[in-house]
Amino acid sequence: MKPLLLLVAVAVLSSFAAADGPKSAVTTETETLAPVQGRCYELRTYKTHPGKLDALHARFRNHTNKLLEKHGMKLIGFWVPQDADHGAADTLIYIVEHPTRKAAKIAWSSFGKDPAWIAARTESEKDGPIVIRVDSVFLNPTDYSELK
Repeated sequence: MKPLLLLVAVAVLSSFAAADGPKSAVTTETETLAPVQGRCYELRTYKTHPGKLDALHARFRNHTNKLLEKHGMKLIGFWVPQDADHGAADTLIYIVEHPTRKAAKIAWSSFGKDPAWIAARTESEKDGPIVIRVDSVFLNPTDYSELK
């Protein structure tokens, strides 16, 4: 991913997260966007309970990434903020590429029902929940972006 795209994506995400305030459940954008040619990208931000970011990293590293790919999601990259005032201790940000918005919905549905995911989540949360909230923003590349 180009550094400029990453900076824009993180800036967009940060503005959404800051404006929305704390939430206790997964949030998603409504599906009111017109269909777009090419791929669609999903910017996801996870906020963890205090002290649980390492557990979230381990779950992605050891289980989640393989399962997301199994369900047809292309992982573009993962980031954590550098600065404490931007969530360095409790925030994971990543981008997933989907063929279409409908494909994303199908992939997330099948992922959520996968017994391997359910087992990994259950095992990783034996000492308590990891994630407070997940914010999801679907993005369309601009006509001047290298990502189309």
